Amino acid sequence: MVVVFVLVAVAVLALLAAVHRYVWRRLIGDTTRKGGVARRAGTVAAFVLPLLSVGALVSGRAGFPFRLQQVLAWPGFLWLAALLYLTLALLLGEAVRPLLRRMLARRAGPAAATASEHADRPAEKRAGVHADPAGAVVGPGAAPAVAAPPETAPGPDVVGAPGGTRTGLAEAPEVTAPAVADPSRRLFVARAVGGAAALAGLGTVGYGTYGVLRGPRVKRVTVPLAGLPRSAHRFRIAVVSDIHLGPILGRAHTRRIVDTINATGSDLVAVVGDLVDGSVADLGSAAEPLAGLEARHGSFFVTGNHEYFSGAAQWVDHVRELGLHPLENARVEIAGFDLAGVNDVAGESEGQGPDFARALGDRDRGRASVLLAHQPVVIDDAVEYGVGLQLSGHTHGGQLWPGNKLAELANPTVAGLERYGDTQLYVSRGAGAWGPPVRVGAPSDITVVELASPQA
Repeated sequence: MVVVFVLVAVAVLALLAAVHRYVWRRLIGDTTRKGGVARRAGTVAAFVLPLLSVGALVSGRAGFPFRLQQVLAWPGFLWLAALLYLTLALLLGEAVRPLLRRMLARRAGPAAATASEHADRPAEKRAGVHADPAGAVVGPGAAPAVAAPPETAPGPDVVGAPGGTRTGLAEAPEVTAPAVADPSRRLFVARAVGGAAALAGLGTVGYGTYGVLRGPRVKRVTVPLAGLPRSAHRFRIAVVSDIHLGPILGRAHTRRIVDTINATGSDLVAVVGDLVDGSVADLGSAAEPLAGLEARHGSFFVTGNHEYFSGAAQWVDHVRELGLHPLENARVEIAGFDLAGVNDVAGESEGQGPDFARALGDRDRGRASVLLAHQPVVIDDAVEYGVGLQLSGHTHGGQLWPGNKLAELANPTVAGLERYGDTQLYVSRGAGAWGPPVRVGAPSDITVVELASPQA
């Protein structure tokens, strides 16, 4: 197992090194003057930024001081997102690069067009080096071969020769070197493509960061729920997941979320895991605005996998002090339905994993039921225990496109509402972000789930 881990780590590091080399070459090496200030600065950044990213990733688990975690987190995590979208933009630019060169060459004239074609060929063909029948090397930079003088023979003097002297030397034909691409044109293309890629990549990251820092938007979903009495028709549950308080998202982020939830006027609030990325000592104050949540039937909490990286027992106690009701493999009766919650599967490492029998085993299956479970992967257990609706998070909707494709491989549902047998599963994209405070193609949300009674 250790060998596999080491091999995977080496492969990942080699891939990251290759990607950084590629980005440096296209953005710095191809566009700046050797020895210039820009080249030196770009080269330094190519070494420093990945080190900051590694520091941001390991600082929390390694127990670095929280202030140092904050210093590393912003540049380190943002660079990971920037690297992704710069690489994608540059790869797209590879298709544009030869087209742009040829277009500029055609505008410059036939000779330049030929030069552009040479620039797109392999190096050996671009050099134009070949051997003539006599074995002499002919090509750019090679001196033209001069034919050996033939033996002289009697004959008339060559007109115009000095002193009427005859000569048998033939004038060597002039050899024209093939055209080469104009360096200034190649530099222009490199800078144009690199600049456009940088603008697209960094612009994407900037907009994605703004979306996270602005706060989640409210989504509304109506879910028909079997067994729900008419009295509970249009009961509203505000579902929030993956808040991810940490070195980047803090107290102000919590305040925005609380204000947004309270504005919905929901009957109940469900916090479905991954509230934090850090200890109560570091982030307890950041979570304090949760005490201001307002809902007629209260606010409930279940653990996510990140709580078990951060001291789950301490966090359960802390959210209880803030007025939330932790559901640790437990169930309560709400007006018209059962509300159950299970611990996250990550708790199995501490002997505190999900226990569906304890949470749901003895309930009246004739009553409507709603289950809070952080990860969608437990949907099969929910189906087995006759749950009507499971509310989950965890996936972030992929967070960074095309991450949704990877999330689909590990989760039955990445975002939204789907049905599995008689059980419906709703997965929130979450209200925060893990790692880079950036979302692309997966905007953060707080979902107001409105239950609908079939009797209404």
